[in-house]
Amino acid sequence: MSVRLTWVQPEDLVGHELRQAAQDGRDTGDVEQRWYAAGGAPAPERAGASEPSPCRLRALAGRLLDELALLDCPSAGDEPTGLTAIRAACPRWPAPSTEPVSVGPDRLHAAWLGRAAGCLLGKPVEKLPLAGIRALARATGNWPLTTWFTARGLPGELSTAYPWNRRSAPTSLAENIDGMPEDDDLNFPLLTVLLLQRHGRGFSTSDLARLWLDELPAGRVFTAERIAYRNLLDGIEPPDTARHRNPFREWIGAQIRADVHGWTNPGDPGAAAEQAHRDAVLTHTANGVYGAMFTAAALAEAAGGGTDVHGCLAAGLRVVPPRSRYARAVRLGIGTARAERDFDTVVDRLHDAYGSTHHWVHVLPNAALLAAALTHADGDFGRSIGCAVSGGWDTDSNGATAGSLAGLLAGRATALPDHWTAPLKNRLATSVPGFDSVGFDTLAELTCQEVRRP
Repeated sequence: MSVRLTWVQPEDLVGHELRQAAQDGRDTGDVEQRWYAAGGAPAPERAGASEPSPCRLRALAGRLLDELALLDCPSAGDEPTGLTAIRAACPRWPAPSTEPVSVGPDRLHAAWLGRAAGCLLGKPVEKLPLAGIRALARATGNWPLTTWFTARGLPGELSTAYPWNRRSAPTSLAENIDGMPEDDDLNFPLLTVLLLQRHGRGFSTSDLARLWLDELPAGRVFTAERIAYRNLLDGIEPPDTARHRNPFREWIGAQIRADVHGWTNPGDPGAAAEQAHRDAVLTHTANGVYGAMFTAAALAEAAGGGTDVHGCLAAGLRVVPPRSRYARAVRLGIGTARAERDFDTVVDRLHDAYGSTHHWVHVLPNAALLAAALTHADGDFGRSIGCAVSGGWDTDSNGATAGSLAGLLAGRATALPDHWTAPLKNRLATSVPGFDSVGFDTLAELTCQEVRRP
């Protein structure tokens, strides 16, 4: 039996790169024509034609990916990747904190629990269409979302039409939850704690790369992270790992790795963003990097004692180039949530804006949804994760980030509703060495040791 690894074969990447190029405004007409003519994608005129040679198609795909990387990108001027250029593009970059700020283990405990609960809520419906999420929840009386998804009482025809995420449902439906199961949305924060323990706040992107190779199983990385991992094994150095044949470089992966950078820089969004940037450029560019910086800055604002979610989102926007597509996505999410009382209407408008043009794991639609969910929920923990997951797209990642911020704003673990935290049983499953079955209270203590001291 053959083993075919997804997201790394050149012939699987060309379509994604063409889509990203279209969003960038690059002229791909010649490349598209050659790709489709060679049989690289289904086309009506090819019906009944013989399949192209896999070897020839793979060789062509590699050449075309390299050609696409050389095309002029009209958006590049407004969307730099280098930190110096990003800071220059941000007229309201946060000044360093002048007041001593600290964050204690109880607040970090709430952040860890919030991240886990939001992630777990979204796991069974990851990859499902919006209509399916709504139908499954409504059929069990759970709309708007106020508790875990369940298969109890679910009509058979709905189970058939909208099957749960097969990998996640056995451990993430209400009737099955027994602690927090493994997820990359929790693996990456664990790795960031390890990174800070070993290399301190001055870590380099190369330090992170070596940590991944030492401690992160290759099968536990996806999309941009898998491409970068492969590039490392091929001898490509950061930050070229993010650019070489990586059509996922503006997807959500870096954004889900940013939490600990924010938690450990309480009250200093600028420092948190700079730390997140060094992490993100291993795998991402431009808008993909901004997702990490925005999240880290917003969380740093909350970790510093902020109690207003709207101020946290504003702090996040200050580290993102204002003319970038990421900034526009966040502003769209916030503006739509403020304009519409019904959150389903908010979601429908965002899906109209992004649903036909962007992959469900791309950072832009998810950033808009995350900002909308947090704005609409106005700091309420249950509504924050419920809104984030109910909007579809990358449900577990958006639920995790929303829960992280809302948990910090709650201020302490006991302030979170018990029905969201008790099923976690203070136990996290992970493949990160040394952390399997670790308690969230222990993680909070370990994270607290890495907080920048006043």
